[in-house]
Amino acid sequence: MAARAVEQPREHTLDATGLIARAAAAAGLVILVLILPAVVSDPWAGRIALMAIFGIIGLSFNVITGYAGQISLGHQAFVGIGAFSAAYAVGPHVGAGFIVGFVAAGLTGAFLAFALGLVSLRVKGLYFALVTLAFGLMTYTTIFQWRTFTGAGASTPDPRPAGFGSNTSYAYLCIAFLALFLFVDWRMSKSKPGRAVVAVRNNEIAASSLGINPRAYKLLAFAVGGFLAGVAGALLGSYNTTVSPNTFNFPDPALVWLTMAVVGGLGSRAGIVMGAAFFAILSPTAQLLSVNLINVPGWLAWTGVKQVTLATTLGPLIGATLLLLTVTLYPGGLGQQLLPIRRWMAGGPFRTPRRPGYVEEEIVPPLAAALEVPTSTSLGAPEPSEGAEEAFADIDEPPRQPEPEPEPAAPVEPAAAVEPEPRPEPVVEPVSVSEPEPEPETQEIAVNTSPDESPDGGEPEEEEEEEPAPRKSSLFGFRRRKDRERTP
Repeated sequence: MAARAVEQPREHTLDATGLIARAAAAAGLVILVLILPAVVSDPWAGRIALMAIFGIIGLSFNVITGYAGQISLGHQAFVGIGAFSAAYAVGPHVGAGFIVGFVAAGLTGAFLAFALGLVSLRVKGLYFALVTLAFGLMTYTTIFQWRTFTGAGASTPDPRPAGFGSNTSYAYLCIAFLALFLFVDWRMSKSKPGRAVVAVRNNEIAASSLGINPRAYKLLAFAVGGFLAGVAGALLGSYNTTVSPNTFNFPDPALVWLTMAVVGGLGSRAGIVMGAAFFAILSPTAQLLSVNLINVPGWLAWTGVKQVTLATTLGPLIGATLLLLTVTLYPGGLGQQLLPIRRWMAGGPFRTPRRPGYVEEEIVPPLAAALEVPTSTSLGAPEPSEGAEEAFADIDEPPRQPEPEPEPAAPVEPAAAVEPEPRPEPVVEPVSVSEPEPEPETQEIAVNTSPDESPDGGEPEEEEEEEPAPRKSSLFGFRRRKDRERTP
């Protein structure tokens, strides 16, 4: 058997020109992010800071919903508890510094998310979403109305850190936190715990059979997502310089943040950041849209709405439209549209050539990735197939050598094989079958003549071959059975 030829995947080669182009594009993107807050006006610098804060909130959604697969409708509670914790630590109650306030905000958000996970992870699907929704509403009516902690509904002052009083400097601070958490999200997705979380999301039963504790890794995802949301709440409170419970209510901004993460693309960091930037511009906090009432045109009078406010109406309307388009046409959100650019920046081709031997990009199955098992897509699969072919080739070669050896012995075999075959037949026949009437004489003759004629030639063999002829005359052997019954 000849070894089978296996078509190896064609890898994209990156030359010096392509490497320089990608390095220049990455450097240009970094320079643009660093220069933009300094060259724009002060209001737009504040909006850039708000984009970065929304990006951190989107990353927290990405950990809980994108990696762990748990829909959180009470995410505003984590952001709000972080904002109030930072304001309480920085305010006159504690009088701590900026770093202590942000650390307290992150730890409080992580603790609250962990506690919610302990209770809500007992249920799944729609019931889990309802539990998180009830938790968010409960937090708004209880914790956020606590007079000592939040001022009982009144706004709590939360000044910006020293040295970051202007919108431009605060924008750089928020961008630095966003870059840090992007790195944390990237490292988590590449680490073994992050892959285990994704494995639990894909198939919880299979992950459990491989030694992964689904409940523990879900709680880990909740704690990490809560920490990011708490820090984002601290940044949002310092951005507004005050913290109010109405800022963290349902459905706005709870559903807006969830829509932002879905439209951006769960699992795609670049898509989530872009979606967050878009929804941050449309939010009332950005103060880009008019807060004044605008008369509705006459051709929309059939709706029954006469006046609207763009700041509170346009954002949710555009968000709902984009959500429908994402669910129906582009399930990957903006991250799906950015996939060619991401692939090109990573060293691959911008457009994937349509040929059977080319692998678009390295896709690691979640279960194999959780246990760090190499797959055929990650290794290219040339070495195992070649080793298997060599093994089969070695096994197939020995049978070819003995094949010519039995060929010369072929004429000898019939003589040796034919002679012993008829010899036991006459010996067995008289013992096993004793037929009185049909063929008593022929059987005796065959027995008497067989020892004498066996060395002479093949005549007795021919006679013995003719013996089964009378047996065919019996009807299914009934006559023999009767004869056996008669014999004593």
